[in-house]
Amino acid sequence: MNHPKNLRQALNKLDYLPAIPSNAQKILSLKITTSEGERALLELIEKDPPILSKIIGLSNSPLFGTGRHVLTLHDAAALLGTKRIKMIALSFAMMSSIKSESVGLLNIDGLWKHSLSVALTMDTLAQFMPDNRRPSDEEIYLAGLLHDIGFLVLDYLDAPLSDQLHARMEAEPGRQIEEIEAEMLEMNHSELGAELGRHWYLPDPIIAVLRYHHSPNDEHAVVGQPLVHMASLAEKLLPAFGIAESVQVDNITAKEWNALGIDPLKADEIASKILRHTSEVAAMGI
Repeated sequence: MNHPKNLRQALNKLDYLPAIPSNAQKILSLKITTSEGERALLELIEKDPPILSKIIGLSNSPLFGTGRHVLTLHDAAALLGTKRIKMIALSFAMMSSIKSESVGLLNIDGLWKHSLSVALTMDTLAQFMPDNRRPSDEEIYLAGLLHDIGFLVLDYLDAPLSDQLHARMEAEPGRQIEEIEAEMLEMNHSELGAELGRHWYLPDPIIAVLRYHHSPNDEHAVVGQPLVHMASLAEKLLPAFGIAESVQVDNITAKEWNALGIDPLKADEIASKILRHTSEVAAMGI
């Protein structure tokens, strides 16, 4: 495609953004509360080899503690749960749809593992939240897996600029991503991700996560709470690109834990759980 001269020009013409993939539309439409819906989901995934291999690979990771080798999607569904499989399949279908032909410096594998780690971290946080504050599993996984999709949007719209951004991020690891983006881009990855979310008619709470996961206290983020706070906290527990070698909880305030209804005294227990599953994600060959 012929890319526009700037990002805002592209987003003024939404046809520059890819349409939501047909397989993602089908996955979204399926009601998995019935056996018929579950069967239709599995049949759809079985016809999509990249998604199928991702799910089988995830099922065989140490994350889920199985002692046997998972070979079939039905075994994977029994292990992971149909809701989780639906969100993983949906997110991977969406991410793959805007993967550029020439990836350049954007580390797709690293982005996937980071996104999965954020989703798993959000799921861990939810386990410590009061029942009446806890979002659904579907919302948690969709928000976590798609929160950084704006990096893929940038690579799709302007691959050379994306390469420049990732080169700067690599050269200046101590700086916040937002600072570097403010110097280089008209629109940061959060804004780009939110624009794609609107283009795809994603639910407002998910769009809010894409837009405000680095600024959870913004007044406009309220529509996505508590998911926005959960994604923000997960990002603080995990580096933006890569998997944490250690989990740092000292810089997280009691106010941030309390925003989710989590007892700050549980921070070390949460950190231990997160460290275990992030190290397992890092070792994945998926």
